[in-house]
Amino acid sequence: MPETTTPDVTRALPPDARPDHRTGRVRVAVVPLASAALGALTLTAQGALPDAAVPFANSAGGWTLLTVLLVLWSRARSRTAAVLGAASFVLLVLGYSASAHMHGLFYDPTFFGTIGLVAGPVVGVATAWLREHGLRAALGTAVLAGIGLGEAVYGLTSVVESTGAAYWVVLGAGALALLAGMLARRVRGAVPVLVATLGTAVVAGAFAVAYRVVGSIG
Repeated sequence: MPETTTPDVTRALPPDARPDHRTGRVRVAVVPLASAALGALTLTAQGALPDAAVPFANSAGGWTLLTVLLVLWSRARSRTAAVLGAASFVLLVLGYSASAHMHGLFYDPTFFGTIGLVAGPVVGVATAWLREHGLRAALGTAVLAGIGLGEAVYGLTSVVESTGAAYWVVLGAGALALLAGMLARRVRGAVPVLVATLGTAVVAGAFAVAYRVVGSIG
């Protein structure tokens, strides 16, 4: 019986389409470092941003967006994305705390760091699933669009008098744009569409309620 060999399919790919594991590892390593740096910069941003944009540096949505962008840039798969999501959230908090200490202030990272450990993996996996199709894409969309829409609702109903409405309106519009874009490109079929739309509404409602509770504790 003649010996058979498995062809190396990467040889048939153009150079820019071949998997680069070294680049992937570098991207994964950059995410925690960038998270710590961005967390430290948040303190500066709170005093430097225009009044209408200040809530970005004071909201869970701001750090969620930074985590999503970093994990999305890393192109990590689900398991790695879960770890990166947790690491990013925690290091954002630790970076902020370190920056506060450098400015002679005190910020205890325990409470929101713990929340980051719980919510970070969910956000990381949801971000990875934005690159999928069908049900996974629908679930990822529901989580991320729901968080954005939920905090927008919270902002417009609870703190709008002190922050203004501009940021919350933009945040809500961005969440709806994510939902619409995923429905147009990656979420097809009755069940995935229902999961994405209804899931977004459910997550938004749950987040708005949870954020009020967290605000009363933290």
